[in-house]
Amino acid sequence: MAWITTVPPAEAGEKLLSLLQEQQALYPIEYAQPVPGADSPRPGELPGIVATHTLIPEALYHAFSTFGVLMSPELPLSRREHELITTVVSVTNRCFY
Repeated sequence: MAWITTVPPAEAGEKLLSLLQEQQALYPIEYAQPVPGADSPRPGELPGIVATHTLIPEALYHAFSTFGVLMSPELPLSRREHELITTVVSVTNRCFY
């Protein structure tokens, strides 16, 4: 397994923290709390896929804000339809999350 250096939130600089907050603000409120499970981050940690982007804050923001924008309630699809699409894409890509 490869090891990727990450920046924990407690050690993050102002730019990383700001971009994390901006990105997270785009997500539906239900995404604010992690779903319990074996791969859930511990309190004060980021999910692994997000943490791997912490060395390049701009990449983190752009990579993860896309999903938040695609889930916008102002779009013509319902929340149920958005979730259905994301589920089908995850299954197609054999993702467990």
